[in-house]
Amino acid sequence: MTLTIFAPSGVVAQPAALKLAVKRLRAQGVEASLDASATARQQRFAGDDDTRLEAIHRVARSGVSIALAARGGYGLTRLLDRIDYALLAQSIESGTRWVGHSDFTALQLALLARHKGAVTHAGPLAGYDFGGEAVDEVTEACFLEAMRGELEAVGFRTEAGFDGLDTRGTLWGGNLCMVGSLLGTPHWPRIKGGILFLEDVNEHPYRIERTLLQLHQAGVLDAQKAIVLGHFTDYKPSPLDRGYTLKSVVTHLRSLTRTPILTGLPFGHVPTKVTLPVGAKVQLVVQGREVFMAW
Repeated sequence: MTLTIFAPSGVVAQPAALKLAVKRLRAQGVEASLDASATARQQRFAGDDDTRLEAIHRVARSGVSIALAARGGYGLTRLLDRIDYALLAQSIESGTRWVGHSDFTALQLALLARHKGAVTHAGPLAGYDFGGEAVDEVTEACFLEAMRGELEAVGFRTEAGFDGLDTRGTLWGGNLCMVGSLLGTPHWPRIKGGILFLEDVNEHPYRIERTLLQLHQAGVLDAQKAIVLGHFTDYKPSPLDRGYTLKSVVTHLRSLTRTPILTGLPFGHVPTKVTLPVGAKVQLVVQGREVFMAW
């Protein structure tokens, strides 16, 4: 497999992390390399808008097996009106697997809004997951299996109360902040009867609730077969919370929507994460507290 690390969003503060990621991926038998502008810098971005846009298109034209985002941050929203989605869809048809999370959600959902059959992968980022102090074994194994086309399902443990749930739908979602930002734009995928998965970082529970309520009030949550929550991490509690937690958010949302809301998905801004096929048809089954998602 050939793999190119490219930077469509935030600046890579430590370029050495990408070089380490390349080294580690090569040790796993992957022909990894850095895109020409992967370490470019312009304010808080990995190069100016034109540089990052060209990086996306260059990788799409390259025929590489895997296009792995360097990091998230912010930047793809600036490019959404200019991306050649037909080119990206063609690259996927030709065998390129696009992988990332966080800010990368914007590109994934904008592509899905235009090409329903264009499956991308919510998975690791080069800098955070392969260029850090250590590589999580589950994250690495899951990623490599998915890239080889061998991964057919993931499993995790959720709260009690959903035993017997068995449903199917299009898997979509990703970073909650990015999902919410696309609502009402041409980049919003109008998916009904889907399996919506969500995660976020550095967002207090009240901000998470606010965006979830926005989706609910827009009719998005009720239109899904299930909502699956991953990790919501690295926020600071406030003295004003007085017992208000992320669990409070989930309890409140469950009182409003008829759609099952499951927790426990191993995905988000955490070391251990699965790799998921965004845009693929999946089956979600709950046995006791064990959840299986297969495609």
